[in-house]
Amino acid sequence: MAKKEEESKEKKINQKDFEKKVKELAKEGLTSEKIGQKLRDLGIHPKEYSGKISKILGEDYVSPDLKNVETKLERIKKHKEKNPQDKRAKREKDRIFAKLRKVKKFLKIE
Repeated sequence: MAKKEEESKEKKINQKDFEKKVKELAKEGLTSEKIGQKLRDLGIHPKEYSGKISKILGEDYVSPDLKNVETKLERIKKHKEKNPQDKRAKREKDRIFAKLRKVKKFLKIE
């Protein structure tokens, strides 16, 4: 048991180091969910350091919903360019574009 206590004591970091680590992981392109998982694997729990990762990232934070919908729309657009006769892809592109508008409206971006 002594080893576990020593390991947990070693992993304790202060608030500034925690924020620095979160920003480093964000620069690597990770979403807030992935940053949380990575920190948890390292033994660092955000609740011990004033909570939300998205609050630390502030204005630099991009909603993962928005990011995922935008990447999906880009993939469908590329597919549609290669396959202009694909009617399903056209419908899917329209559907995803509508979803993108809804997400932006919800996040009050537009």
